[in-house]
Amino acid sequence: MTTRRAGAIAVVRTRSWRLLRGVLAMLVFALPVVLLGLAVRQQFDPLIKADEAAIRAATGFSVRHGLIPALTVIQAVSQPIFVYLVATVVVVWTWRSKKLKGRALWAFVTMMVGWGIGGIAKPIAQRARPVVSDSVPHAQGYSFPSGHALNITLAAGVLVFLLWPLLSATQRRIAVALAIVVPVIVGLDRLFIGAHFPSDIFAGHVLGLGIMFASWIGFIGKTASTSSPGPSHPA
Repeated sequence: MTTRRAGAIAVVRTRSWRLLRGVLAMLVFALPVVLLGLAVRQQFDPLIKADEAAIRAATGFSVRHGLIPALTVIQAVSQPIFVYLVATVVVVWTWRSKKLKGRALWAFVTMMVGWGIGGIAKPIAQRARPVVSDSVPHAQGYSFPSGHALNITLAAGVLVFLLWPLLSATQRRIAVALAIVVPVIVGLDRLFIGAHFPSDIFAGHVLGLGIMFASWIGFIGKTASTSSPGPSHPA
């Protein structure tokens, strides 16, 4: 066997192994979402009662404390279209670096695919939105999973991976903290404004994380020489 042929076989095996790892990672994250979706479709009584009790308590708290205007603002600025517009600007800015072109392409494709998956998942579950008081704006469309939660989790995580080689140690810690705090805030907003049940929000967060990690695991190594998948300097 020639050296060139041996090298080609090694590359194929490496890429196949990365793809398998990515698929396995997605299955791990998808399993709880699928189980929740089945429970929702089958109207699993304990889950439905817990969700309804939580949404009543949360929206009641929001109305009593005058939180609806602030929650409405968070809802508006965290719309997936705005999130991805900002993320795309960051991707384009990162694309300028020759060493990060592969990583930038990965980031954009992952976010767009994730956005599409979220849109497909809602009609499959066909869960109606929570019924809340007239003091709370009623959201349109299906409820499971939360699109806001999925897309902000996905975008925040992807941008951390995208910008990682360009950040200092302190900036990395800040970026990771923001990637955790911002999705949590958006998730709480969806609950307290009565747009989603807790299980919708949980499923959105988990699905967003799953898409991000599965895509990254499948991407690692493929463009290592051109996309700098590792840190460019010590943490």
